[in-house]
Amino acid sequence: MEIFDDLEAEQDALETVLTGLSEQAWRSESAAPGWTVADTVLHLAQSEEAVVATTGGHGDSLGWRQYADSVDGAMAALVEAQRAEPAEVFQRWRTARRAALQGLRQADPSRSVRWVAAELKPRTLATTRLAEHWAHALDIVGPLGIDYPDTARLRHIAWLGHSTLPYAFAVAGQEAHAVHCVLTGPGGEVWRYGPAEADSSITGSAGAFCRVGAQRLAPDESGLVTDGPYGRAALGVLRNYAS
Repeated sequence: MEIFDDLEAEQDALETVLTGLSEQAWRSESAAPGWTVADTVLHLAQSEEAVVATTGGHGDSLGWRQYADSVDGAMAALVEAQRAEPAEVFQRWRTARRAALQGLRQADPSRSVRWVAAELKPRTLATTRLAEHWAHALDIVGPLGIDYPDTARLRHIAWLGHSTLPYAFAVAGQEAHAVHCVLTGPGGEVWRYGPAEADSSITGSAGAFCRVGAQRLAPDESGLVTDGPYGRAALGVLRNYAS
């Protein structure tokens, strides 16, 4: 299926970048606060191992609640507990990401699996994995000055950001509102999400929209145009992840 193929392609792109890194680069600081490049890849490996577990019917193998009260805190604690040499981390991720993709492809598409504090269908879980790999790839390549161009795979991440707006509004303690998004992909293609008749909208670059949702770009610096009574509020709460 397309999302699984695109997830594999995104991971392939990241693996190409990682393969070319020096030992010094692996140990350098990423844009993820407090994490080196190796730490960032370790986090991806740990979360891919959790995908293998949940698609195999073993639930939450991370047991994140024993590490912290929040998902972010637990992820940081897991990285702290399992730091290793870059070569070991790289191989761990390479193994885990292939096993996770296989698990997602083979999972019953109609049956939800447990993911952190939610139940997700395999296709949606694959979309969240694509979004996370893309965001952390930005964390890695940015400080190192490595080119990592946007691709049409962003349409999955943009869909995720828009479809989880009700959740994002709820997390922010706000009432959810319909928002129509008209986003331009890296090849000039136009992607539309949400009801066209909505009285609020967000328009502009899909890359900027996805970066705002990943909290890698401030809404006011995104160049995105909001309209209507709730467009600006939606952009302010936008997120491509759950925590």
